[in-house]
Amino acid sequence: MKPVFVLNGPNLNLLGLREPAIYGYATLKDVENRCRDHAAALGLSIDFRQSNHEGDLIDWIHEARDKASAIAINAGAYTHTSVGLHDALKAADTPSVELHLSNIHKREAFRNVSFTAPAVNGVICGFGVDSYLLAITALHSLISAAKKG
Repeated sequence: MKPVFVLNGPNLNLLGLREPAIYGYATLKDVENRCRDHAAALGLSIDFRQSNHEGDLIDWIHEARDKASAIAINAGAYTHTSVGLHDALKAADTPSVELHLSNIHKREAFRNVSFTAPAVNGVICGFGVDSYLLAITALHSLISAAKKG
């Protein structure tokens, strides 16, 4: 089976260092390890990536059309600004879930709007690192349903 792409946007490389009161103390490597373990328990594999560059994320979403079974994306700040990511996710033609460590609806007003949410199957936010695991679980359900249907 093709892997689930777990895509991470700007500043997520600074997890554990940047505003730990909001984002927690886990590093991105910690998140990756937890995702790999969780995915393996569900019979999935993941391809875990991070970039501070919007174009990289768009290219990876395009790549997912042929090389991934699904996409979990934490687009970071691009969630609130990127029509390009929105359009790429709509064109991806694969199950996808937007996720966030923090609850974007309890933060600054500009973070309450997601440009990418209308282009994905669902949004998970506010559960820290568990947001990633919940996204992988949801994608597993979507992949399984697609196989049956």
